Amino acid sequence: MDSLLTKDNIQKWAPVLVLLALVLFFSVVNPNFLSVRNFARIAISSTPALMVAVGVTFVILMGSIDLSMEGSVAVCAVLFATLFGALGGSLAGWGWLAIPGAMAVGAIFGAITGLIHVRLKIPSFMASLSMGFVGIGLSLLITGGDRILVEDPLFRSLLTYRLGGFPLMAYVALAALVAGWFIQTQTTIGRNFYAVGGGEDLAHASGLNVSRVRVICFMIAGVFYALGAILAVAQIGIAETVTGRNFMFISITSVVVGGTALWGGAGGVWNTLVGVLIVNVIGNGMVVIGLPSYVQDGVLGLLVITAVYLSTDRRSLAFVK
Repeated sequence: MDSLLTKDNIQKWAPVLVLLALVLFFSVVNPNFLSVRNFARIAISSTPALMVAVGVTFVILMGSIDLSMEGSVAVCAVLFATLFGALGGSLAGWGWLAIPGAMAVGAIFGAITGLIHVRLKIPSFMASLSMGFVGIGLSLLITGGDRILVEDPLFRSLLTYRLGGFPLMAYVALAALVAGWFIQTQTTIGRNFYAVGGGEDLAHASGLNVSRVRVICFMIAGVFYALGAILAVAQIGIAETVTGRNFMFISITSVVVGGTALWGGAGGVWNTLVGVLIVNVIGNGMVVIGLPSYVQDGVLGLLVITAVYLSTDRRSLAFVK
Protein backbone atom coordinates (compact mmCIF):
# COMPACT_ATOMS: atom_id res chain seq x y z
CA MET A 1 0.00 0.00 0.00
CA ASP A 2 2.80 2.44 0.91
CA SER A 3 4.43 1.80 -2.46
CA LEU A 4 1.22 2.91 -4.18
CA LEU A 5 1.06 6.13 -2.19
CA THR A 6 4.39 7.52 -3.34
CA LYS A 7 4.62 11.14 -4.44
CA ASP A 8 5.18 10.11 -8.08
CA ASN A 9 2.07 7.91 -8.13
CA ILE A 10 -0.05 10.58 -6.48
CA GLN A 11 1.11 13.17 -9.03
CA LYS A 12 0.56 10.73 -11.91
CA TRP A 13 -3.01 9.80 -10.98
CA ALA A 14 -4.13 13.06 -9.35
CA PRO A 15 -5.77 14.47 -12.54
CA VAL A 16 -7.80 11.28 -13.06
CA LEU A 17 -8.90 11.31 -9.41
CA VAL A 18 -9.88 14.98 -9.71
CA LEU A 19 -11.95 14.18 -12.83
CA LEU A 20 -13.73 11.31 -11.08
CA ALA A 21 -14.37 13.48 -7.99
CA LEU A 22 -15.88 16.23 -10.15
CA VAL A 23 -18.17 13.78 -11.95
CA LEU A 24 -19.27 12.33 -8.61
CA PHE A 25 -19.87 15.78 -7.08
CA PHE A 26 -21.95 17.13 -9.97
CA SER A 27 -23.88 13.84 -10.18
CA VAL A 28 -24.83 14.08 -6.51
CA VAL A 29 -25.88 17.72 -6.84
CA ASN A 30 -27.88 17.08 -10.03
CA PRO A 31 -28.54 13.49 -11.20
CA ASN A 32 -29.20 14.78 -14.74
CA PHE A 33 -25.45 15.34 -15.04
CA LEU A 34 -24.96 11.58 -15.56
CA SER A 35 -27.20 11.39 -18.65
CA VAL A 36 -25.80 10.37 -22.04
CA ARG A 37 -27.23 13.57 -23.51
CA ASN A 38 -25.22 15.67 -21.05
CA PHE A 39 -22.04 13.69 -21.69
CA ALA A 40 -22.62 14.29 -25.41
CA ARG A 41 -22.72 18.04 -24.69
CA ILE A 42 -19.40 17.74 -22.88
CA ALA A 43 -17.95 15.83 -25.85
CA ILE A 44 -19.12 18.51 -28.30
CA SER A 45 -17.58 21.33 -26.28
CA SER A 46 -14.38 19.33 -25.71
CA THR A 47 -13.46 18.22 -29.22
CA PRO A 48 -12.09 21.46 -30.78
CA ALA A 49 -10.32 22.36 -27.54
CA LEU A 50 -8.81 18.86 -27.35
CA MET A 51 -7.25 19.19 -30.80
CA VAL A 52 -5.71 22.56 -29.93
CA ALA A 53 -4.54 21.27 -26.55
CA VAL A 54 -2.90 18.20 -28.14
CA GLY A 55 -0.97 20.54 -30.45
CA VAL A 56 0.32 22.72 -27.62
CA THR A 57 1.15 19.59 -25.59
CA PHE A 58 3.96 18.78 -28.01
CA VAL A 59 5.40 22.28 -27.68
CA ILE A 60 5.23 22.20 -23.88
CA LEU A 61 6.81 18.71 -23.80
CA MET A 62 9.73 20.33 -25.62
CA GLY A 63 10.05 22.95 -22.90
CA SER A 64 8.69 25.81 -25.01
CA ILE A 65 5.33 27.57 -25.06
CA ASP A 66 3.00 28.38 -27.96
CA LEU A 67 0.55 31.25 -27.65
CA SER A 68 -0.36 31.47 -31.35
CA MET A 69 -3.32 29.09 -31.25
CA GLU A 70 -6.09 31.71 -31.31
CA GLY A 71 -4.69 33.37 -34.43
CA SER A 72 -3.81 30.05 -36.03
CA VAL A 73 -7.30 28.64 -35.42
CA ALA A 74 -8.90 31.81 -36.75
CA VAL A 75 -6.91 31.91 -39.99
CA CYS A 76 -7.27 28.14 -40.56
CA ALA A 77 -11.03 28.33 -39.96
CA VAL A 78 -11.69 31.19 -42.37
CA LEU A 79 -9.36 29.79 -45.05
CA PHE A 80 -11.02 26.38 -44.70
CA ALA A 81 -14.48 27.91 -45.10
CA THR A 82 -13.36 30.11 -48.00
CA LEU A 83 -11.70 27.22 -49.84
CA PHE A 84 -14.60 24.90 -49.04
CA GLY A 85 -17.04 27.34 -50.64
CA ALA A 86 -14.78 27.93 -53.64
CA LEU A 87 -14.58 24.18 -54.27
CA GLY A 88 -18.34 23.76 -54.39
CA GLY A 89 -19.31 23.83 -50.73
CA SER A 90 -19.82 20.08 -50.32
CA LEU A 91 -17.76 17.21 -48.97
CA ALA A 92 -19.41 15.04 -51.61
CA GLY A 93 -17.66 17.10 -54.29
CA TRP A 94 -14.25 18.75 -54.25
CA GLY A 95 -14.91 20.49 -50.97
CA TRP A 96 -13.07 17.78 -49.02
CA LEU A 97 -9.81 19.24 -50.36
CA ALA A 98 -10.35 22.17 -48.01
CA ILE A 99 -9.53 19.86 -45.06
CA PRO A 100 -5.94 19.01 -46.08
CA GLY A 101 -5.66 22.59 -47.33
CA ALA A 102 -6.44 23.96 -43.87
CA MET A 103 -4.04 21.46 -42.29
CA ALA A 104 -1.31 22.63 -44.67
CA VAL A 105 -2.01 26.24 -43.69
CA GLY A 106 -1.71 25.27 -40.02
CA ALA A 107 1.62 23.52 -40.69
CA ILE A 108 2.98 26.55 -42.59
CA PHE A 109 1.81 28.91 -39.86
CA GLY A 110 3.50 26.73 -37.24
CA ALA A 111 6.70 26.47 -39.29
CA ILE A 112 6.91 30.26 -39.54
CA THR A 113 6.45 30.53 -35.77
CA GLY A 114 9.18 27.96 -35.20
CA LEU A 115 11.59 29.62 -37.63
CA ILE A 116 11.07 33.02 -36.01
CA HIS A 117 11.80 31.39 -32.65
CA VAL A 118 14.98 29.53 -33.64
CA ARG A 119 16.42 31.75 -36.40
CA LEU A 120 15.84 35.12 -34.75
CA LYS A 121 16.42 33.63 -31.27
CA ILE A 122 13.21 35.16 -29.96
CA PRO A 123 11.68 33.42 -26.91
CA SER A 124 8.94 31.03 -27.98
CA PHE A 125 6.20 32.76 -26.00
CA MET A 126 6.90 36.10 -27.69
CA ALA A 127 7.38 34.68 -31.20
CA SER A 128 4.16 32.68 -30.96
CA LEU A 129 2.15 35.48 -29.34
CA SER A 130 3.19 37.80 -32.17
CA MET A 131 2.20 35.22 -34.79
CA GLY A 132 -1.13 34.85 -33.03
CA PHE A 133 -1.80 38.54 -33.65
CA VAL A 134 -0.72 38.09 -37.27
CA GLY A 135 -3.24 35.26 -37.62
CA ILE A 136 -6.05 37.37 -36.19
CA GLY A 137 -5.15 40.16 -38.60
CA LEU A 138 -5.04 37.82 -41.60
CA SER A 139 -8.40 36.29 -40.74
CA LEU A 140 -9.92 39.76 -40.43
CA LEU A 141 -8.40 40.75 -43.76
CA ILE A 142 -9.83 37.64 -45.45
CA THR A 143 -13.34 37.99 -44.03
CA GLY A 144 -13.57 41.76 -43.84
CA GLY A 145 -15.18 41.24 -40.45
CA ASP A 146 -17.98 39.08 -41.89
CA ARG A 147 -18.99 35.52 -41.08
CA ILE A 148 -18.57 32.69 -43.56
CA LEU A 149 -21.38 30.15 -43.39
CA VAL A 150 -20.72 26.46 -43.97
CA GLU A 151 -24.07 24.78 -44.47
CA ASP A 152 -23.17 21.52 -46.21
CA PRO A 153 -25.32 18.82 -44.51
CA LEU A 154 -22.58 16.20 -44.97
CA PHE A 155 -19.99 18.38 -43.24
CA ARG A 156 -22.41 19.39 -40.49
CA SER A 157 -23.11 15.70 -39.88
CA LEU A 158 -19.92 15.78 -37.82
CA LEU A 159 -22.17 17.44 -35.25
CA THR A 160 -25.62 16.16 -36.14
CA TYR A 161 -24.94 12.45 -36.77
CA ARG A 162 -24.89 10.44 -33.54
CA LEU A 163 -23.22 7.09 -32.94
CA GLY A 164 -23.93 5.56 -29.54
CA GLY A 165 -25.42 8.87 -28.47
CA PHE A 166 -22.25 10.84 -29.25
CA PRO A 167 -21.61 13.08 -32.29
CA LEU A 168 -19.32 11.90 -35.07
CA MET A 169 -16.87 14.74 -34.34
CA ALA A 170 -16.05 13.16 -30.97
CA TYR A 171 -14.85 10.01 -32.73
CA VAL A 172 -12.84 12.08 -35.22
CA ALA A 173 -11.15 13.85 -32.31
CA LEU A 174 -10.45 10.51 -30.62
CA ALA A 175 -8.82 9.19 -33.79
CA ALA A 176 -6.68 12.34 -34.01
CA LEU A 177 -5.75 11.90 -30.35
CA VAL A 178 -4.53 8.37 -31.07
CA ALA A 179 -2.50 9.75 -33.97
CA GLY A 180 -0.99 12.29 -31.57
CA TRP A 181 -0.14 9.50 -29.14
CA PHE A 182 1.52 7.57 -31.98
CA ILE A 183 3.65 10.61 -32.90
CA GLN A 184 4.54 11.14 -29.26
CA THR A 185 5.59 7.58 -28.40
CA GLN A 186 6.26 5.64 -31.60
CA THR A 187 8.27 8.08 -33.74
CA THR A 188 11.78 9.44 -33.48
CA ILE A 189 10.59 13.06 -33.60
CA GLY A 190 8.19 12.43 -30.72
CA ARG A 191 10.97 10.99 -28.57
CA ASN A 192 13.11 13.97 -29.54
CA PHE A 193 10.48 16.29 -28.03
CA TYR A 194 11.03 14.59 -24.68
CA ALA A 195 14.81 14.73 -25.15
CA VAL A 196 14.80 18.48 -25.77
CA GLY A 197 12.37 19.08 -22.92
CA GLY A 198 14.39 16.91 -20.55
CA GLY A 199 17.60 18.85 -21.15
CA GLU A 200 18.45 20.94 -24.21
CA ASP A 201 22.19 21.01 -23.48
CA LEU A 202 22.29 17.23 -23.22
CA ALA A 203 20.29 16.93 -26.44
CA HIS A 204 22.81 19.21 -28.20
CA ALA A 205 25.69 17.18 -26.80
CA SER A 206 24.16 13.95 -28.14
CA GLY A 207 24.15 15.40 -31.66
CA LEU A 208 20.45 16.26 -31.89
CA ASN A 209 19.54 19.14 -34.19
CA VAL A 210 17.45 20.99 -31.61
CA SER A 211 16.49 23.84 -33.94
CA ARG A 212 15.09 21.40 -36.49
CA VAL A 213 13.16 19.55 -33.78
CA ARG A 214 11.63 22.81 -32.56
CA VAL A 215 10.46 23.87 -36.02
CA ILE A 216 8.94 20.45 -36.72
CA CYS A 217 7.20 20.55 -33.34
CA PHE A 218 5.56 23.89 -34.09
CA MET A 219 4.52 22.55 -37.50
CA ILE A 220 2.83 19.49 -35.97
CA ALA A 221 1.14 21.73 -33.41
CA GLY A 222 -0.16 23.87 -36.28
CA VAL A 223 -1.73 20.81 -37.95
CA PHE A 224 -3.64 20.03 -34.75
CA TYR A 225 -4.72 23.68 -34.46
CA ALA A 226 -6.13 23.36 -37.98
CA LEU A 227 -8.05 20.23 -36.97
CA GLY A 228 -9.42 22.16 -34.02
CA ALA A 229 -10.45 24.96 -36.38
CA ILE A 230 -12.28 22.55 -38.70
CA LEU A 231 -14.16 20.95 -35.80
CA ALA A 232 -15.01 24.39 -34.40
CA VAL A 233 -16.55 25.32 -37.77
CA ALA A 234 -18.45 22.02 -37.83
CA GLN A 235 -19.71 22.78 -34.33
CA ILE A 236 -21.44 26.06 -35.18
CA GLY A 237 -21.45 26.15 -39.00
CA ILE A 238 -19.66 29.50 -39.05
CA ALA A 239 -16.05 30.60 -39.61
CA GLU A 240 -15.00 34.06 -38.42
CA THR A 241 -12.17 35.98 -36.81
CA VAL A 242 -13.31 35.09 -33.28
CA THR A 243 -13.46 31.34 -33.99
CA GLY A 244 -10.23 30.89 -32.04
CA ARG A 245 -11.25 33.00 -29.05
CA ASN A 246 -10.52 31.51 -25.60
CA PHE A 247 -8.53 28.59 -27.00
CA MET A 248 -5.30 29.93 -25.49
CA PHE A 249 -6.61 29.81 -21.94
CA ILE A 250 -8.55 26.57 -22.32
CA SER A 251 -5.79 24.62 -24.07
CA ILE A 252 -2.90 25.62 -21.82
CA THR A 253 -5.08 25.19 -18.72
CA SER A 254 -6.01 21.70 -19.91
CA VAL A 255 -2.39 20.71 -20.53
CA VAL A 256 -1.26 21.94 -17.10
CA VAL A 257 -4.21 20.52 -15.18
CA GLY A 258 -3.77 17.20 -17.00
CA GLY A 259 -0.29 16.82 -15.55
CA THR A 260 2.11 17.76 -18.36
CA ALA A 261 5.05 19.63 -16.85
CA LEU A 262 5.41 23.25 -17.97
CA TRP A 263 9.20 22.91 -17.99
CA GLY A 264 9.03 20.02 -20.47
CA GLY A 265 10.04 16.39 -20.63
CA ALA A 266 7.06 14.87 -18.74
CA GLY A 267 3.42 14.25 -19.62
CA GLY A 268 1.66 13.61 -22.89
CA VAL A 269 -1.53 13.67 -24.91
CA TRP A 270 -3.48 11.29 -22.64
CA ASN A 271 -2.79 13.67 -19.76
CA THR A 272 -4.16 16.42 -21.97
CA LEU A 273 -7.35 14.45 -22.63
CA VAL A 274 -7.94 14.23 -18.88
CA GLY A 275 -7.21 17.95 -18.51
CA VAL A 276 -9.65 18.90 -21.29
CA LEU A 277 -12.34 16.76 -19.67
CA ILE A 278 -11.70 18.37 -16.26
CA VAL A 279 -12.06 21.86 -17.72
CA ASN A 280 -15.22 21.01 -19.66
CA VAL A 281 -16.80 19.00 -16.84
CA ILE A 282 -16.34 22.02 -14.56
CA GLY A 283 -17.93 24.30 -17.15
CA ASN A 284 -20.80 21.95 -17.90
CA GLY A 285 -21.38 21.02 -14.25
CA MET A 286 -21.60 24.63 -13.15
CA VAL A 287 -24.17 25.31 -15.84
CA VAL A 288 -26.14 22.22 -14.76
CA ILE A 289 -26.22 23.34 -11.12
CA GLY A 290 -26.90 26.96 -12.07
CA LEU A 291 -23.66 28.77 -11.14
CA PRO A 292 -22.57 31.84 -13.17
CA SER A 293 -19.68 31.69 -15.65
CA TYR A 294 -17.37 33.95 -13.63
CA VAL A 295 -17.36 31.35 -10.84
CA GLN A 296 -16.18 28.81 -13.42
CA ASP A 297 -13.28 31.08 -14.44
CA GLY A 298 -12.29 31.54 -10.81
CA VAL A 299 -12.37 27.81 -10.13
CA LEU A 300 -10.24 27.09 -13.21
CA GLY A 301 -7.71 29.73 -12.17
CA LEU A 302 -7.37 28.20 -8.71
CA LEU A 303 -7.12 24.74 -10.26
CA VAL A 304 -4.21 25.83 -12.48
CA ILE A 305 -2.34 27.35 -9.51
CA THR A 306 -2.88 24.17 -7.50
CA ALA A 307 -1.83 21.89 -10.38
CA VAL A 308 1.39 23.82 -11.02
CA TYR A 309 2.20 23.96 -7.30
CA LEU A 310 1.69 20.22 -6.78
CA SER A 311 3.59 19.20 -9.91
CA THR A 312 6.64 21.43 -9.43
CA ASP A 313 9.71 20.10 -7.67
CA ARG A 314 10.95 23.36 -6.18
CA ARG A 315 14.10 21.69 -4.88
CA SER A 316 15.33 21.37 -8.45
CA LEU A 317 14.73 25.03 -9.26
CA ALA A 318 17.27 27.67 -8.31
CA PHE A 319 14.62 30.34 -8.67
CA VAL A 320 11.18 30.88 -10.14
CA LYS A 321 11.34 32.68 -13.50
